[in-house]
Amino acid sequence: MKRLLMVVFLLMLAGGAYAGPVVEMKTSQGTIQIELNQDRAPLTVENFLAYVDQKFYDGTIFHRVIGNFMIQGGGFDRSDKRKAPLDPIKNEAANGLKNRQGSISMARTGVVDSATSQFFINLVDNNSLDHRGNSSRAYGYAVFGQVITGMDVVKKIGKVKTVAKGAQFRNYPEPQVIIESVRRI
Repeated sequence: MKRLLMVVFLLMLAGGAYAGPVVEMKTSQGTIQIELNQDRAPLTVENFLAYVDQKFYDGTIFHRVIGNFMIQGGGFDRSDKRKAPLDPIKNEAANGLKNRQGSISMARTGVVDSATSQFFINLVDNNSLDHRGNSSRAYGYAVFGQVITGMDVVKKIGKVKTVAKGAQFRNYPEPQVIIESVRRI
């Protein structure tokens, strides 16, 4: 009973215990399950699930891995070719969810509402990525879910050796870390 209460408490600290859609991400390093927070990030979850349902993520890679920070993927195929994403979405970083260890957030450019298909999973608590204001720099990155199983896999990916690969990629995992599939479960 104490263990169950501790799990509920930890989920609440991570931004709220919530029951939403769950996806299973099979990678070349193992399987990760992520619960999505449709209540607090409805546009972001809808966007992510549109990519999942199109099987857009199948065969993409984690192209950016920074140990003790985050792992990023969802935009490039195994040939390092950028996949054509859907239109950008509104940034929901002001939803109260925090960039904590194991949370999944949308990647974006310096433009607040520029997120498309790329996402990242936080390896540690990254308070600096949370919403702090309305300027581009302070707006933050929209958290839309939490890893519920497979955090060991996320950490394993976070420890993969990285290299610089041309002008486009810094922190590129070698060998590649492939997202084999992402499916609703």
